[in-house]
Parts: sequence; structure tokens; C-alpha cells
Amino acid sequence: MKVRGALRAAVMGSMLVTLVPVLGGCDPEVPPVADVPRTADPGERGLTEADFPRVQEVAPGVYAYEALRSAGEERFTTVSMFVVTSEGVLVADGQGNVEETERMLAAISDRTDQPVTHLVVASDHGDHTGGNTAFPDGIEVLAHPTSAGVIDAAAARARSGEDGRPIPPVATRLVDERAVVELGGREIHVLFLGRAHTGGDLAVHVPDGGVLFLSEAYLNRVFPAMRSAFPSEWVAMIERAQAVEADIYLPGHGFVESPAVLEEELETYRRALVRVIDEARRLHAENLSADEAVERAEFGELETWSLRSSQAATAIRRVYAELNGELPDSPGR
Repeated sequence: MKVRGALRAAVMGSMLVTLVPVLGGCDPEVPPVADVPRTADPGERGLTEADFPRVQEVAPGVYAYEALRSAGEERFTTVSMFVVTSEGVLVADGQGNVEETERMLAAISDRTDQPVTHLVVASDHGDHTGGNTAFPDGIEVLAHPTSAGVIDAAAARARSGEDGRPIPPVATRLVDERAVVELGGREIHVLFLGRAHTGGDLAVHVPDGGVLFLSEAYLNRVFPAMRSAFPSEWVAMIERAQAVEADIYLPGHGFVESPAVLEEELETYRRALVRVIDEARRLHAENLSADEAVERAEFGELETWSLRSSQAATAIRRVYAELNGELPDSPGR
């Protein structure tokens, strides 16, 4: 880890201590990295609905918010981040519905009297934007142009009454490559590191806290979800993220662990993406159809990851589309 300064070390040490009961241990000492459960399944950790939401201060004034959600019969966490300053609060990613987003806003209000002033749409998928109508009017909404199109279209449907929903906030500031939010004496960097899970993926970097929130570009022990992904570019995006000066890499799904585990698991996830891509390439080279490849694909240890049953076929087909030149052209990175 690239820990900088006694304060950073002290904060991360405190974070490790708070994680001990979550990791299922009764020993008051911090468990070794090797003893941490490597799974996104809350049931395998002995956790229930009553254990959520979980809020952890991962650096001074920087919090991870984990809510439990369902996908079919499987359960896993959706992670948001919020940064508290003396002049307002920045939230990176909402939650999937209004009720859960309101719960997150209540958790924020428990920790500060400052209002939410900024929202970063790091992922434009519904499980991170479905509750955005809960955010206060007048906030600044930062999004990549690709994601701005998605959330603006949702707002247009709401205005027309097409879907019978309240009008969600639209993008007020576009982030093509990098934007800096100056709030309460802190700089928060919003970065486009390349297309990954959605094509408009943003990362949020808090330099003075050593935190990098990667949203759905980093799924901790969740099978690579590629419905709208750019597989090979996703790997390159992760590698750019690994080069960012950070101590704590926060995922968009899966558990928030100690800094050491999160850094290790980010590399594990990069390798998982490579494994999926390589398997699809192997089958494609054998001239198998996408349907045949779905039946033949083998993913090694990824077979045990959350959402393997629902996401593997989609991932194979998406890599096939990339290999066949069927994905949208590169935006010029």
C-alpha cells in the first residue's frame, strides 16, 4: 500500500478495527489478509438484512455506504461514497430506488448538518440512479457525456409522463476527462479513465484522503457484468485506476474491506476480466457461435462468484461483439 503520513495510517488502522466483527471474527486483533472471507455473498459472512446499511468512514470525512440488494435469489451490496466538508456534501452514486436513497441521505444527515450539494453519476445504471429523485433540488450533477444522455433521457420520459415517475435531476456539468470540485477546502477529482462497465464510467478521487471510488468498474467478487461494457477497454481502465495515487479503492458492488484487501481484490478483479475475455477469445477462435460458446465456457474460480449464473452468458456475448467489431467506436482515448 502507498500509505502517506501518520494520520492516514491511523485512520486506516481504525477502519480495520471496525471491520473485525463484520468479517466474522471474535478475536479483538485484526485478522490477517488471508483470513478475510473472499465473497460478495452476505449469507456466507453470516450477515442479514438487519446488518444493513453499513456506513464506514474510510478516511477523514470520506464514507462508504453499503446497501443490500437482490438480483433474483442472490443478494449482494451496492456501494455509494459520500464526502463531508464544511461547505457541503458530495455523493458519488445514488442507490437503486427512492427509499434506499432516502436512507442514505438520512445516514448522511446523522453525520453532518451540511446539505448535499453535489452528485457524481459514476454509473448511469438504474441500480445507482433509480433513486435520484430523492436528492435535493439545485444540486450540481456531474456526469460523463455518455451517462448524461442516459439520465437526461430518463428525465425527458418523466416530464412527458411516459413512465409516471418524478423527474430525476439531469447533468449540470459534463466530465469528458477530468473535473475538480473544490468544496470546504478539499479538492475532489472526478475522472474519466476510459470506458468500462457502462461507457460513461467515472471515478471519484479524494487525494487528501487517499480514496478512489470506482463505482461499477470494480465489482468485488461479483462476476463481470458486461451488458453495456467495453471488455478490453475495461481492463485498460482498471490499469489506469491502479496507477492513481490512492490507498483505498472502493468498489460499486461487493463488500468494503480493509485497504490492503481492497487493493488486492482490485487486481483479482482485473484478472477476472482478463479470464472472461480470454475464454471468449479461445472459443471464438474455435469458430463456435456465441450460443455454443456460452455452453462451453469455463471460468475456473469465477464459477463460485456472485451473479455467475446470470452474467456469464451476457459477458461471453459482449466479448464476441467486441471481437466482431460490433461495439460503438472508441470515443478517442
